Amino acid sequence: MLDLHCHSTQSDGSLTPTQLVQEAIAAGLKVLSITDHDTLSGWDEAYQAAAGTSLTLVPGVELSTVHNGRSLHILGFYPNRQALEAPLRERVEGRHRRAQQMAENLAALGYPIILPRLSDTMAPGRPHIAAALVAAGYVRSPQEAFERWLGEDKPAHVAYEKFSAVDGIQLLRRCGAVPVWAHPYLFRGGPVPEVLPTLVEAGLMGLEVYHPNHAERDRRRLAAIGQRYGLLTTGGSDYHGPSPHGAGLNQLQLSLDLLPPLQEGARSLHADQGLDFHLN
Repeated sequence: MLDLHCHSTQSDGSLTPTQLVQEAIAAGLKVLSITDHDTLSGWDEAYQAAAGTSLTLVPGVELSTVHNGRSLHILGFYPNRQALEAPLRERVEGRHRRAQQMAENLAALGYPIILPRLSDTMAPGRPHIAAALVAAGYVRSPQEAFERWLGEDKPAHVAYEKFSAVDGIQLLRRCGAVPVWAHPYLFRGGPVPEVLPTLVEAGLMGLEVYHPNHAERDRRRLAAIGQRYGLLTTGGSDYHGPSPHGAGLNQLQLSLDLLPPLQEGARSLHADQGLDFHLN
């Protein structure tokens, strides 16, 4: 079984990379990709935790980009770490600035919060802000925080600093990473068939067909359109940690057959860019 989309405490997950590896093994996974937002900082701990176990790690990341004025996430698999780390530093710095601005917006609305202390390599996100609102007693749940203040159209929301989906795809390819559109049917900036040609022209190589928020009909549509464009298929739980409302690791029971085409795409991309390629 395989899961190519999950998050640790290095971005907006609730489990450390070590805990995530342990949970993955307990859930019966054979292949796991930790795809933290805009950071690779969990890799070393995850590799150390997985050493000597039956679990294979796929190095990954999830870029936060914007398209048509809306958030669009792009997964990148098998990036060349040396090539990608420097560009990502600016993305993480931008996330820290964004979190601070949202805190200032909340204070102006009469809801001051204390931001959690995060290291410079960790990527803060809206879940961190939501947790601070819960801790301050302003709301009962993170979902309520999003509904009142943090959603894309809500008063405290701050958009990502300008970083287009096209730029994100091209950055990933330059760094040897296979770019995959994450959860396309959660995108609110336009219908998938209208958005996809622009992303494919930029160099998109895959679609996350299997996701907990994709209904079976969505998966069939994505698989069909992906086949038309010759795109790779991936999938994952988008796991952020134990939750009564969120998906569980290995929930989708995805086949290991999804992995070889992804590896071959990465091998070809690294060769084209003149980068060294290693499976982990």
